[in-house]
Amino acid sequence: MNTTKSKCEVLKEESRQLRGTIASDVSGDAPSVGDVSRQLLKFHGLYEQDDRERRKQGAKSYSFMIRSKLPGGRLTPAQYLAHDELASRFGNGTLRITTRQDIQLHGVLKHDVKPSIAAMNRALVTTFGACGDVVRNVACCPLPTTDALRTALLVVARGISERMMPHTRAYHEIWLDGELQHDGGDTACDDEPIYGRNYLPRKFKIGVAYPGDNCVDVFTQDVGIVALAARGELTGFNVLVGGGQGMTHNKPETFPRLGDPLAFVRPSEVIDLVEQIVCVQRDYGDRSNRRHARLKYLIHDRGIDWFRAEVESRLGRTLAPPLPMPPFALELHLGWRRQSPGRWSLGIPVENGRIQDAGGVQLKSGVRAIVAGFDKPVVLTPNQDLLLTDIADGERAQIEMTLDRHGVVREQELSQVRLHSMACPALPTCGLALADAERALPAVITELEREIARLGLGAERLTVRMTGCPNGCARPYVADIGFVGRSLDRYVVLVGGRSDGTRLNRAYRDLVPRQALVATVLPLLTLYKHSRAEGEGFGDFCDRIGIAALRAYAEAHDGVTVHD
Repeated sequence: MNTTKSKCEVLKEESRQLRGTIASDVSGDAPSVGDVSRQLLKFHGLYEQDDRERRKQGAKSYSFMIRSKLPGGRLTPAQYLAHDELASRFGNGTLRITTRQDIQLHGVLKHDVKPSIAAMNRALVTTFGACGDVVRNVACCPLPTTDALRTALLVVARGISERMMPHTRAYHEIWLDGELQHDGGDTACDDEPIYGRNYLPRKFKIGVAYPGDNCVDVFTQDVGIVALAARGELTGFNVLVGGGQGMTHNKPETFPRLGDPLAFVRPSEVIDLVEQIVCVQRDYGDRSNRRHARLKYLIHDRGIDWFRAEVESRLGRTLAPPLPMPPFALELHLGWRRQSPGRWSLGIPVENGRIQDAGGVQLKSGVRAIVAGFDKPVVLTPNQDLLLTDIADGERAQIEMTLDRHGVVREQELSQVRLHSMACPALPTCGLALADAERALPAVITELEREIARLGLGAERLTVRMTGCPNGCARPYVADIGFVGRSLDRYVVLVGGRSDGTRLNRAYRDLVPRQALVATVLPLLTLYKHSRAEGEGFGDFCDRIGIAALRAYAEAHDGVTVHD
């Protein structure tokens, strides 16, 4: 294997534990930062972005995206309101929920970055490690209850997040004038016992799943942790390794992958096991080729048996084999749910995770009114929706009235396909985007809704996910239908995944124009209507029929030759 370090590896090694020249670059008069700072800022939770549409018009418009790190997507009322206020004061007025249960602020100018981060930390929220080559936000099944099993999952998610937090003082020195204010504790120093000088070869994602509920897409994580229970009591966790969504067009050596079962561990053992998995990736992950640097490629190349033996040697014991798992389903956690005696949570759908006031739907104002007026905590879901929690029996009617007054749409008013759709932000600000996603998907879903209704398939659960590039931030490769940006306004169409996240889909058509996306999948939906087995989902049907047969059917019925 090539041992030459990539440019990014040298940059990290010479960064003085993620300091570089960030402090001077951010305080300077220029609207943007230098190339080195642009890379190091990711570790601090920031991406510098340039509006690419304005760039085409001959003007550069720099701003920053700030991502907060929220294990399990939990926010106190004060923490949510701090994000809301900062979005209006310094950002573009919107909040965006990510598929990892973070919040992103978009459109923050450089001179407003430091006060924004300082304000978040005063609310006990950090942005440190939300991006970069470290363990990122730990996703966790969001449903808030007093059930001991669900509570244990959040404890694990928070414990992993705390253990994997970088120790360097760079974040506190640059953004907080050396103060230790966020809830990462007092561990900030320059010794990095887990990450070392170079941190990890690439980003690292971890998700914790409730038995049978795969809302976190646990098989797509670098490390997936699946709770197992007997008679309602937590017995331990199956740990999966080597999942990941990203790939690169025309690079067959890159690919999405589902995680392999590694071991079963008791609750007291899981955090130590995760640490050693991270350390194996730190020591053996590819540091010469960033396209080949994720954990999934290490396990693909060396095998799960080698990986298990390496982890066992570091733990000093043999790992128990994974146990059978219950069947999975995708649970959105929307609507009214009993949280505890006399308490409820209310799941509100947020299209593509964008909390905003637009037209007659004043979602941002409505949520703010409830969080502030009723003092309600918020939980973000891995499907980009939002839960209002700790609602008393006597508050339900008032909260419903507040939502109605602001025109907020509830899940019973939306189609199944819209509820189960997701998109990444993509153009115009994402530097990697090849095509639109968040701006394009709503219209695609509207057209798809009409065809699905005409076919009488409106009750079917159909996951549709769109990304502007092949990195897969909206997890398109496990969806029933995936649309992945290929070039401007053209997409790869993938079919045959499972809504429960346990099977990858496959490429069906390439370079499909945006306006032809629905027409491209319509013959398949028509065939599904007439030829499906009882209870068979669309993704299962496509997988059973096979890509070649689906293409042959489409060619016979729409006259278009389908190529790879």
